[in-house]
Amino acid sequence: MIERSYKITSVEGLHARPAATLVAAVTPFTSEVKLEYQERQVNMKSIMGLMSLGISKDSTIKIIADGSDEEDLMAVVDALMKTEGLATG
Repeated sequence: MIERSYKITSVEGLHARPAATLVAAVTPFTSEVKLEYQERQVNMKSIMGLMSLGISKDSTIKIIADGSDEEDLMAVVDALMKTEGLATG
């Protein structure tokens, strides 16, 4: 299991477009992946789950990946957070 924390830097927070990008990026992986915010965890493969959290700028989130391809999954998440300008980690 890998856990990594990020601070959201995007002015809009984690709104629909970047949430959809993250969901699309992690869905092909077999590992379970969850996003935790304010003690709530949602399946990161669910756009509705991510949107229900209402994550705004300067929020701290945690991503938890668990499975056979968790390292590859987390590498993709890290890259997206940086290239999309969503968060620092």
